[in-house]
Amino acid sequence: MPEGAYAWFVGAELVLAAVTFVALLFIVAPYGGRHGRSGWGPTVPSRVGWVVMEAPASLAFLGFYLLGSHRADTVPLLFLLLWQVHYVQRAFVYPFVMRSGSRMPVLVMLLAILFNLLNAWVNARWVSEYGDYATSWLVDPRFWTGLALFAAGYALNLGSDRILRRLRRGSTGYSIPRGGGFRFVSSPNYLGEIVEWFGWAIATWSLAGLAFALYTTANLAPRAMANHRWYRETFRDYPADRRAIVPFLL
Repeated sequence: MPEGAYAWFVGAELVLAAVTFVALLFIVAPYGGRHGRSGWGPTVPSRVGWVVMEAPASLAFLGFYLLGSHRADTVPLLFLLLWQVHYVQRAFVYPFVMRSGSRMPVLVMLLAILFNLLNAWVNARWVSEYGDYATSWLVDPRFWTGLALFAAGYALNLGSDRILRRLRRGSTGYSIPRGGGFRFVSSPNYLGEIVEWFGWAIATWSLAGLAFALYTTANLAPRAMANHRWYRETFRDYPADRRAIVPFLL
């Protein structure tokens, strides 16, 4: 695909980030669980929805990556590994350890599939075709800074999910999560994912990576604020100094 056409896809993701942020300030996405509600059409079990909507982020990325002329180069292969570390867990591990019983609207699932296909194309094509990463990139401070942020965000994301699973084990209701990142914010799992993809943007030093990081923020920050409001409205003893998504600030 010509680079001019590729640039349009990157621009589309940036525009989508802005549209998503504005929309989610007014609409709480009904992924299931505490924010699940009727009126969004047919639904599927959340576990099924997560697998179906996240699998393209892993599988399509791999397919698009293999189209690139740099697919066998060292640095692009490392980026492929980083991407798959996140999305194999998100698509093929997380859904099978999440709390079962909730349902997800098919519409939400389909919209997520469309975004994941766009995002997989934009980022896979950059790292394996349009980007130019010599082996010397492995000693560039931007690569190591990005890698450190990615690893820290990934650890925070998984650790926060683990706390939530333990909290809900054997319980039919909701409780206040404590420990780990929950000492500072209501949605440290979302914060971790935002940090991850800004790490990816720095490590790849690309507009494609930045577009994804901005979209992740636009998608998850409003959801974190909705979670924060829900916690404060539901629990009278909810920690007053806990913020929604940014420790000590927001």
